[in-house]
Amino acid sequence: MIVGVGVDLVDLARFERAVDRTPRLRERLFAESERMLPLRSLAGRYAAKEALIKALGGSDGVRWLDVVVDKTDDGDPFFTLSGSTADAVAARGITSLHVSMSHDGGAAIAFVVAEKETPGALQ
Repeated sequence: MIVGVGVDLVDLARFERAVDRTPRLRERLFAESERMLPLRSLAGRYAAKEALIKALGGSDGVRWLDVVVDKTDDGDPFFTLSGSTADAVAARGITSLHVSMSHDGGAAIAFVVAEKETPGALQ
């Protein structure tokens, strides 16, 4: 059963200016494995993390560095959660997160769906 959805849109030029103006944003917002990615990829990951917060219904317990946006061998994005963020997701009963990201025309967008199992529901 879907228990939350979230979407976020990031203006690439504005995001680049923010990172240039405040270089420590990379360390504050992105795990070490994400930091050296191109800015358009970081903007997509930022949008995904913001969309996750919206899908969860708020940021209580969510820490930026506990959320990593990884990719499968086929290039499909997924979240790797740890620490208090993993605990917050589990406390909400969420058993599955789905994320989609794209960037084009000077913007990056991400959409997240949060699900939890419903006993006795058809799969």
